[in-house]
Amino acid sequence: MEFLQSLIFIILPLFFSTLHLLKLIFRPKENCCYMLNYECYKATDDRKSDTESAVRVVMRNKNYGWEQYKFLFRTIVNSGIGEDSYVPKIVMDGKEENPTLSDSLEEIDDLFFQTLDNLFSKSKVSPQEMDILVVNVSLLSPVPSLTARIINCYKMRPDLKVYNLSGMGCSASLVAIDIVKDMFKVYKRKFAIVVSTESLGANWYCGNDNSMMLSNCLFRSGGCSMLFTNNPDFKNRAIMKLSHMVRTHLGSNDEAYECCIQVEDDKGYLSFRLTKKLPKAAAQALTMNFEVLLPKIFGFVRYFLVYKWRGKKKGTMGLNLKSGVEHFCIHPGGRAVIDGVGKILALTDDDIEPARMTLHRFGNTSAGGLWYVLGYMEAKQRLKKGDRILMISLGAGFKCNNCVWEVLRDLKDPNVWEDCIEKYPVKIIENPYNEKYGWINEEYMSFIRLEDCVFAS
Repeated sequence: MEFLQSLIFIILPLFFSTLHLLKLIFRPKENCCYMLNYECYKATDDRKSDTESAVRVVMRNKNYGWEQYKFLFRTIVNSGIGEDSYVPKIVMDGKEENPTLSDSLEEIDDLFFQTLDNLFSKSKVSPQEMDILVVNVSLLSPVPSLTARIINCYKMRPDLKVYNLSGMGCSASLVAIDIVKDMFKVYKRKFAIVVSTESLGANWYCGNDNSMMLSNCLFRSGGCSMLFTNNPDFKNRAIMKLSHMVRTHLGSNDEAYECCIQVEDDKGYLSFRLTKKLPKAAAQALTMNFEVLLPKIFGFVRYFLVYKWRGKKKGTMGLNLKSGVEHFCIHPGGRAVIDGVGKILALTDDDIEPARMTLHRFGNTSAGGLWYVLGYMEAKQRLKKGDRILMISLGAGFKCNNCVWEVLRDLKDPNVWEDCIEKYPVKIIENPYNEKYGWINEEYMSFIRLEDCVFAS
């Protein structure tokens, strides 16, 4: 009898200790970062930049000469952007040379509150339930802050943890999510909102420096609001889970730092300067980022033996990313950016199709661009439970921020692509500018006086 009692005293603690250990092992991790929903911005049709409206904007600029017209039209033709992208309202109204703070705030408010209203409604959560708010807008930093505008509008709680990011460029969205991920390690069972967009109207370039005129050809209105949680009770409502995040910053390199920078030209016009050093900086940042990210995706042994060793032996990167991820969400920064990343990673046309089509439909919407690419994949019903998505973002600094998401359920929301997804992918991307205004680049036309030309009514 004494032996049996002794055995019970030994077995029972061992049993409960083992049970507790199993609970710790198999319980949902509260430091996971789940995405519950995202909502992309869609402007009104009167802000669409078709051929004729774009030509009117170009032609009313008195600082342009023949060479600037040739450069702009050649750039527009080769941009990969179609007829349906959106520009700021003040540009369509002809006020781009004298923007006011009110114009900038109106532009931002329209995006903030359209996307957030839809996000809260779709997710069935209240603004007062939010615990963390991160807003990134690179080129606008008013007082009170942009986060304060959102808090004031929705009357959010006073204990809300708030972060207002500026100057982060096109890769800012993943910087904001990385902040949320780190906050989730400290604060349990919380909700977080990230809002990513850009202020374009007040930063529309009105000078005649070619390296700064590029921004007008590429950047378009857009942005996204996203809802995250680390509460395991909401796992079944989540659409994706963040698996890996790696950020790379080349700000210590002068060429990389200066390749994408906000400056004034010699006449005092403020805008972004994009230099020829940008592709080199992007390739270097991407390579350095992948040296950290790929071992996380494939495991160190597999990465080193199969990819690192084989790549060096063959004189290539030796990558077959499709054995680790199913989808590629590339920042739609421009045709050269998309094609360059595709070439470096040996991706197929199908792999980079979502980024190309996003560029064609919405243009480069800066920090919000990745989510239009994701929306394209979802609208095409390509994202299935268990799939992994590699997000690749590049931006001023120079930065490369990449992450991997795991899809938690089949996704099929038509989102902002609903009215046009059926006509995509566009097989041959032809720009109407070329047909109507391609003659401007012919050398034999250079004798024509600008005042004699009628480009658009």
